[in-house]
Amino acid sequence: MAFKRVSNPPNPWQRYGVEWLGAPPEAGLEIYEEHARSILSQNDSPDLGFRFSLNPYRGCFHACAYCYARPTHQYLEFGAGTDFDRKLIAKVNAPELLEEAFRKKSWQGECVVFSGVTDCYQPLEATYELTRRCLEVALAFRNPVSLITKSALVRRDVQLFSQLHTHARVHVTLSIAFSDDKMARLIEPNAPLPSARFEALKALSAAGVPTGVAVAPLIPGLNDAQIAEVLERAQACGARNAFCTMLRLPAEVEPVFIERLHVAFPDRAQKVLNGIRDMRGGELYKGGFGERMRGEGERWRASQWLFENTCKRLGLNSMGEQRLGREPGLNDRETFKRPPKRGETASLFE
Repeated sequence: MAFKRVSNPPNPWQRYGVEWLGAPPEAGLEIYEEHARSILSQNDSPDLGFRFSLNPYRGCFHACAYCYARPTHQYLEFGAGTDFDRKLIAKVNAPELLEEAFRKKSWQGECVVFSGVTDCYQPLEATYELTRRCLEVALAFRNPVSLITKSALVRRDVQLFSQLHTHARVHVTLSIAFSDDKMARLIEPNAPLPSARFEALKALSAAGVPTGVAVAPLIPGLNDAQIAEVLERAQACGARNAFCTMLRLPAEVEPVFIERLHVAFPDRAQKVLNGIRDMRGGELYKGGFGERMRGEGERWRASQWLFENTCKRLGLNSMGEQRLGREPGLNDRETFKRPPKRGETASLFE
């Protein structure tokens, strides 16, 4: 008889899976260090507004039930559930690899997005400082940067972002799906509360750093009623633009989300699942290009009307629709400049 793990869906590349009898034990935190071969990833998805991304960490301690990146942990022979939350990997040579990439003649100073997969300011960053050191490399080369996080730790590097804004280009997006702290804690158990993220947004904006908010993911029946409040609070904290994406439940993300949903909101779980199906043409997920990030049907259009009209009222997105990596000016490459290596003298004509 086959079994399935309760909190950690079995890896499809593993031959067997087991289930704990009774309540599963508390998963211990395991940290691994990796000397990666490369640090810049490329994507060709028409759904995304960027080509290059940088991820200093694998897995994410924030443990958000809806995280679309969970299946990536399975390529490491880990699970997509508690393994993703508790078996974390730091790419300890990330800053050195980024400098190597920028030194190559083929590199032309295109915007780099931090992070396309897991949060670059999750708690490990407080110790390893890989994101900060990579940003210092970007500053040295005056390379444009776009960054998204749901961590208040981003406040630590306000001065660094300010320098990037002065000498290159930078944009920081805070991902805030909920305006309600208690509700957020149930779905994003280890992420900083939304109230802390709004404070981080305020600190960055006050330092002159261009900022935005991602109302993501939109979960019908759970946070769709909070869209306007998130946008209003973000605008009050200095955000200049915003975007909104639909909940994604690929592969093993679906059972993790559904399990957490039934535990956290037993009285409305079925309502939420029905709402997702309403926005997905009767399904819980559609993974094709052009439909992964957005929904369909009257309910989706109503949510988008609320989002877009609230943005218009608040003066957000005054320069047009925004997406991560598509912020104005970030793909201008004229700021990029290779500094001399240690021990070298800069050219008289540089």
